[in-house]
Amino acid sequence: MKIAVVNWRDPWHPQAGGAETYAWELARRLVRAGHQVCFVTARAPGQSRGETVEGVRFVRMGGVFTVYPLVLGWLLARRGRFDAVLDCQNGIPFFTPWVTRRRTEVVMVVHHVHDRQFGLHLPPWLAAFGRFLEGPLARLTYRRRPSVAVSPSTVAAMRARLKWTGPIHVIPNGVSVPRPPGLVRSPRPRLVCLGRLVAHKRVHLLLEAVPELRARRPGLTVDVIGRGPEEAALRARLPEGVTLHGHVPEEEKARLVGQAWLHVSASQGEGWGLSVLEAAALGVPTVAFDVDGLRDAVRHGRTGWLLPEGADLAKGLATALDELDHTYTVRCREWAESFSWDRSAERLEELLHGRPLTPEWPRPGGLEAQ
Repeated sequence: MKIAVVNWRDPWHPQAGGAETYAWELARRLVRAGHQVCFVTARAPGQSRGETVEGVRFVRMGGVFTVYPLVLGWLLARRGRFDAVLDCQNGIPFFTPWVTRRRTEVVMVVHHVHDRQFGLHLPPWLAAFGRFLEGPLARLTYRRRPSVAVSPSTVAAMRARLKWTGPIHVIPNGVSVPRPPGLVRSPRPRLVCLGRLVAHKRVHLLLEAVPELRARRPGLTVDVIGRGPEEAALRARLPEGVTLHGHVPEEEKARLVGQAWLHVSASQGEGWGLSVLEAAALGVPTVAFDVDGLRDAVRHGRTGWLLPEGADLAKGLATALDELDHTYTVRCREWAESFSWDRSAERLEELLHGRPLTPEWPRPGGLEAQ
């Protein structure tokens, strides 16, 4: 098949996150399966207009908003070229059914519903327009097309908040984090926070909890890994014991995560929370709030702790540190091993061929099935 993957950003974009990892990991596996894949996306300053990586052809055009009409125009000019389109929704989809042939298989991917986040990043009038595009207009455009959600939380949010009526299939994230040689857990309490530094991740809640945690456990340190528009504001208020690393190479990221006692996510909601799975693969449990996506990624009492939304994060982390033992490490690794990019790519390939999928959540063999 000739497949177009359209996504807001590519994995090398300065603001790339889990959605870009998802699109890339599936795209490269579709190439391995013998398909021709073109990844169409925005172009960040300094990026080339086109290149081929691991057999995936990248075409870059436009910025934050202009990428949408430019990609539609690009596809319209090539409407007879592709057998299938993977239309990745990052707040709003690309509305590719408007410009593709009726027989072209279009599958929309939704990581999480953005309606509550538009107001954090956009002026009121633009936030309202974003909700219209994400909800009523997308619902009408894709009503006869299959959709992919990355977690049961996203399915529930699509049904309840977007009033989605079309078919939705769960194809979760995989994980591929090599364990660094000689990795040793820190002898002193160490926390890590991994993710983009954006408003809805609420990293400031972790910073506010650090002084109380250090009073309880002197010597406790925190590593914050990631970059984003909130970085300058967070650096201006770093408490003692916190290091903000920014972007680091994959090997260094694995080392920092793997030596931590706990991974922390204060996000107000995710589609899944790929960082949770990456930490679990290294045997590190996560403390998070009981919100969309994270309640699927964290098995409360088994691979981490889920706190009620609005709970005191410092107290929750202190309790987790008191309860932490080696069994969490074992269960985290078991949980991460039950997710596979290869299996997710195989399920997506079936969907792109127009074949029905059998439900596969809970995942066979995972902690959810025990």
